[in-house]
Amino acid sequence: MSDRTKVLIALGGNALQDKDSDGTAESQLKVVRQTAEHLAELTASYYEIAIVHGNGPQVGRILLSGEAAADVVPPMPLDVCGAMSQGYIGYQIQQALKHALNKRGIDVDVVALASQTIVDANDPSFKNPTKPIGPFYTEEEAHELERTRGFVMKEDAVRGGWRRVVASPKPMGIVEINAIRHLWDTTIVICSGGGGVPVIQHEDGTMEGVAAVIDKDFAAELVAENVDADVLMILTEVEKVAINFGTPEEKWLDHLSLAEAASYAAEGQFGVGSMLPKVQACMKFVRRYPGKKAIITSLNSAIDALEGRTGTVITYA
Repeated sequence: MSDRTKVLIALGGNALQDKDSDGTAESQLKVVRQTAEHLAELTASYYEIAIVHGNGPQVGRILLSGEAAADVVPPMPLDVCGAMSQGYIGYQIQQALKHALNKRGIDVDVVALASQTIVDANDPSFKNPTKPIGPFYTEEEAHELERTRGFVMKEDAVRGGWRRVVASPKPMGIVEINAIRHLWDTTIVICSGGGGVPVIQHEDGTMEGVAAVIDKDFAAELVAENVDADVLMILTEVEKVAINFGTPEEKWLDHLSLAEAASYAAEGQFGVGSMLPKVQACMKFVRRYPGKKAIITSLNSAIDALEGRTGTVITYA
């Protein structure tokens, strides 16, 4: 076993594309190459890493492409679209990271592993899907998709139009976790991309993909638990977590105990679709491992945060 600090990294969308991206694979690769330089520096700084990444915009584009070509070829189901996004994002990260490591004289293999995440068929989110995916539709188009495809469609009152919504169940297990464990000491593994492909495991052992989206931060936490990581690090757009965000009373936090994080979450201090799942994933990790820590910070500040100079550190006490 290596004596390096084991860090499970969850990459946010800003690590895969910038706000001005045109959505092409080429523009994404440019951002991924920049991200890979930071990840290679972590490895060069005596940290042992594995990577989980998001896939929100990418899987949406795959869905949109399928819908646009529906008159020619049948659209792919959502679980297959998730697997496709894992493949092409993982390919770009492993290619860029291997090159960044080679430049530093570090001979470490990088592998993107198509990962399946087990979910509970009785998860309440299946009865009340709320996660919007894919393009916007008119009300007429939405009702037609409900009739012909069985989609659940909801109106977006803020931005206008209708979107398909799917379940976002909690991850229960990682099918390929033994492979991830075996690879850890010799390989940088990219896994559970987009939260992993959601599957239900039947009594006979067979698995079935389902139309759902798993939060990548919760999936990253589950991987971190199962590989005995020393640190769960969630990289996002901001250097620290804030309370009273966007107000004159805004305060950036250096440290959160489990009790403080729970209290702020109960107050509604963290955005439901943004910071809240990150904080909740960190809370789950330190609750499971009271002697370990989780960190939320930006990609540019990753090393400084690991060395205690910035970031928001979440601990049990």
